[in-house]
Amino acid sequence: MKGENNAIKIALADDHAIVRKGLAELIGSMEGLEVLLDADNGTDLLDRLSTSGNKPDICILDINMPEMDGYQAASAIRKLYPDMGILALSMYDTEFNIIRMLQAGAQGYLLKNAQPAELRRAITDIHLHGFYHSELVSGRLMRMMQDGKSGKMGLSENEELFLSLCCSELTYKEIADKMQKSPRTIDGYREDLFTKLGLVSRTGLVLYALRTGMIRM
Repeated sequence: MKGENNAIKIALADDHAIVRKGLAELIGSMEGLEVLLDADNGTDLLDRLSTSGNKPDICILDINMPEMDGYQAASAIRKLYPDMGILALSMYDTEFNIIRMLQAGAQGYLLKNAQPAELRRAITDIHLHGFYHSELVSGRLMRMMQDGKSGKMGLSENEELFLSLCCSELTYKEIADKMQKSPRTIDGYREDLFTKLGLVSRTGLVLYALRTGMIRM
């Protein structure tokens, strides 16, 4: 929801004061963006959201915060304010961190070393389209998202099961054990899905599963 001045309104949560204040200053300097409030953890953010008459359009969350981390904060925001956008901004680039934040309700994931222009794009994309498409998604998946299409692209039963297990924190070896398949067979499922869906990473597979409703955030 845009404010009366049509600026995209932002809330920030990061336990490092210098980072948080610097980010607020950077975003505030961008035309069409406005920082409504900032907090040093998820609990503080939720308290401020509950008492704020003017709600933000997008919350930008760090992952590693005391009292309530980014995963917990994203999940709570998604339940309490389902129309509010969530962007994860973190130093962690492992696929498990990305997957967990997406499952918690984040609609985009950006590293803290990103350029300001990329941050602005992420905010704008989430606000306008409901998702930030980064290098994590590509090809057919991006076109499907933009067209608002769904469906499972003719996946086999084993491929669907493999895809659902990719959305957990199991390693590929553990997925092979759970499916009672050889690691080589699991590698084959992964490569076939990459080809069918136009993807290049496990995170992309999770995004596909989220967007087609195979799993829920």
